[in-house]
Amino acid sequence: MRPAFAVGLVFAGCCSNVIFLELLARKHPGCGNIVTFAQFLFIAVEGFLFEADLGRKRPAIPIRYYAVMVTMFFTVSVVNNYALNLNIAMPLHMIFRSGSLIANMILGIIILKKRYSIFKYTSIALVSVGIFICTFMSAKQVTSQSSSSENDGFQAFLRWLLGIGALTFALLMSARMGIFQETLYKQFGKHSKEALFYNHALPLPGFIFLASDIYDHAVLFNKSELYQVPFIGVTVPIMWFYLLMNVITQYPLHPSAIPSSYVKVTQRRIFYQGGDSEQPLPIPVFSGS
Repeated sequence: MRPAFAVGLVFAGCCSNVIFLELLARKHPGCGNIVTFAQFLFIAVEGFLFEADLGRKRPAIPIRYYAVMVTMFFTVSVVNNYALNLNIAMPLHMIFRSGSLIANMILGIIILKKRYSIFKYTSIALVSVGIFICTFMSAKQVTSQSSSSENDGFQAFLRWLLGIGALTFALLMSARMGIFQETLYKQFGKHSKEALFYNHALPLPGFIFLASDIYDHAVLFNKSELYQVPFIGVTVPIMWFYLLMNVITQYPLHPSAIPSSYVKVTQRRIFYQGGDSEQPLPIPVFSGS
């Protein structure tokens, strides 16, 4: 597989994944939990079949370490998707999450005591300015689109602030997870496919606490208009089609679909370097990253 093809898969998967997530969130803004559950279930089943060899393959990294990583990963995924229910527009959601470079640098300095070149600090500053401008304009849009009632506008703004807080928390937690993952890879070696499987399989019982919300949205999905899938001719509720496409298009974003040497080409890693050694950024899951 050539690097250009790997880059194309990531960009095509990312763009189409966001399009289908936008279609889902536009109709049902609170559907984040069912989207997260579907993505986790898909990756867990794929990993159980092809990576864990139906449970016969023992993990190279002890499960207790995965338990810590899974707690952070599950929290990040749920919080990121739930933010869409807090007056966070999809463009702001995407742009804000690009601030992972900033979070990685901050935690890298604090925890790993790393130092970076002036060029990297300048680049981070420019990204920060862009995110600030987008966030500021989004805040104005939230207040202008609210009801004419001053009280309703204030409540909408507070809800938007809560969404910004959720995205910020998820951003920092994701960066911390990346550092934890780095230490595990140094100790036990890199096992990205194994980590991908356990990060998605172990949190599945946690969705029991979200079962009511997932069921409610499944009912809403069933009531959506019917759609005939092209080339297949099968008719399904259109929201289920959007969800299926969202889950499928996230797959090229995972290292199980693209060898790690090519995934490396598609990610900006320069801000997670210290000294002469290169450390990997955590691969985000959009949740469908």
